[in-house]
Amino acid sequence: MNRTVFFVSESTGITAETLGHSLLSQFDTVDFEQVYMPYINTEMRAKALTQRMQEAAERDGVRPIVFATMLNDEIRDILKTGNCFYMELFEGFVEPLSAELGVSPSRESGRSHAITRPNFYTKRIEAINFAMANDDGVRPDNLSRADVVLLGVSRSGKTPICLYLAMHYGLRAANYPITEEDFEHGDVPKQVWDCRDKLFALIIDPQRLQLIREERRPGSPYASLSKCQQDLRQAQQIFRRLQVPVINTTSQSIEEVSAQIIKSFKENQERPLALRVR
Repeated sequence: MNRTVFFVSESTGITAETLGHSLLSQFDTVDFEQVYMPYINTEMRAKALTQRMQEAAERDGVRPIVFATMLNDEIRDILKTGNCFYMELFEGFVEPLSAELGVSPSRESGRSHAITRPNFYTKRIEAINFAMANDDGVRPDNLSRADVVLLGVSRSGKTPICLYLAMHYGLRAANYPITEEDFEHGDVPKQVWDCRDKLFALIIDPQRLQLIREERRPGSPYASLSKCQQDLRQAQQIFRRLQVPVINTTSQSIEEVSAQIIKSFKENQERPLALRVR
């Protein structure tokens, strides 16, 4: 089955796209052609979009699905006249929440992704810069300034997870790749030991690691299965010595791994200092 899906909003459309993707993920037997339509904030644009809906319906032989976050009643009414299955993602939540709070909603578009908290926005930007400047252990002396430090073998997912933690949570995330020198010594530098209370180790299945490394350096000893197995085996010995949390990234998304780190990070922050890992 093929269906066209429109993600529509008066503003960025990030909320419509995120919630829509979550719902569509439950229907993996359907092929969805996804169309991103932000800033549908005039009647003219809304009418043009209904024409695109009609074209999609005629092409597919079935009406398209529309995930929308529209606070403007006039524009929403125009879209509902289109040949589509329309789902308003705010409609079922804003009014009940307003009744519970006893406060009328602002009905201003773009509020969820606007810079409503300048201090936190600045913190996110600084965290992204920190993650980029402290990638791959280039500044071990800076690990003490990090909120979270990720440890793992090459290509285990450290960099994208650090950037995600910075972008979405404003955390200063650094990472340290276990090097050949570390394997020879069977240990990591003192700077890594000194931040054990904020250290998370990443592990990955050797077969998965081989595929990732093969894309980077095809046919190299670095990408061989035996090298991947050896690196991971030695890394796990270091993790056990450090006694830090270990997260398997093999079949988990960046979001899932980050959620585990955030949960553990918050729990650690709530513990008395004397009970944290030293």
